Parts: sequence; C-alpha cells; structure tokens
Amino acid sequence: MQPSLVRRQLGGLVPPKIATPSILSSGQGAGLAPLVNFYSKLPKGPAPASAAGGIKARYFSGNNASGKPLVAAIFGIFLLGYTLDYQKHHKNHPH
Repeated sequence: MQPSLVRRQLGGLVPPKIATPSILSSGQGAGLAPLVNFYSKLPKGPAPASAAGGIKARYFSGNNASGKPLVAAIFGIFLLGYTLDYQKHHKNHPH
C-alpha cells in the first residue's frame, strides 16, 4: 500500500504527528505504540445526547407536545392564499 494512500485514508482519523508514513509502513507492532496510546485516551461509549433540537423536538415531543404550531401553520398558509386570491380578484375585476 502506498504511504500517500494510507495518509489520505487515515487523515481524518489520526492526527498527522502520530500517523507518519514511517510508523505506518514499517510493519512493526512496536511502531504503533503512539497510535494506540492516542486512541486509548479518547472517550469511550456513546456520544452524549445533544441539547439542540429542532421544531419537532420543541413543539411535538416532550412536555410541550401540542398540535397548535401545526394548526397555526395551516391557518397561515390559508390566510396567505386567501389574501393573494383576493388581491388578484380585485386587480382583474374592478368594482
């Protein structure tokens, strides 16, 4: 395997100072000790749940679950459509 190919594949996973081509292509297990040491210090287990939520989390899940935002969105779309239709009617049919 080419050293540049290994470097490109591991570029996002391993910091550059640890994944040098000489360590990765040497074929010796002792040369990987810095890499193993780096990964042993990383946190283990699942990632913590993020506090950020979208509209669904804010209005439709949890303690604040309600259908009011959905009803308001439907009413807003209806009101916008009615206003556009009303303006078009008066533009084309003057009274």
